[in-house]
Amino acid sequence: MKDSNKKFNYRVKRVRSKIEGTNDRPRLSVRRGHKHIYAQIIDDSKGTTIVSASTLSPELKGKLDVTDTVSAAKNVGGLIAKKATEKGVKKIVFDRRGYKYTGKIKALADAAREQGLEF
Repeated sequence: MKDSNKKFNYRVKRVRSKIEGTNDRPRLSVRRGHKHIYAQIIDDSKGTTIVSASTLSPELKGKLDVTDTVSAAKNVGGLIAKKATEKGVKKIVFDRRGYKYTGKIKALADAAREQGLEF
């Protein structure tokens, strides 16, 4: 395995060891791919996904010309927050995985905050 993959996996384990989603405060997990960005709100006590959104979601698929930009991440953050408030989720714990809190990850989190989620 490459050295950069080892470092990333170490960061993922370090972040996840400190974060756990409960029924009161579920976990907002973010995954960043080369072409798309994915977000899920997960209740770890039950092991279920409450809501999910991505650049592949039907609500965003026709709107976005490019799916790997900061603006696409903002749209995903707004969509996940909208879906979460419809399900009655207001407070969450943010799980950035091993990603640094810049760029797309920060844009997604800021858009979710603007739509009413409390971190």
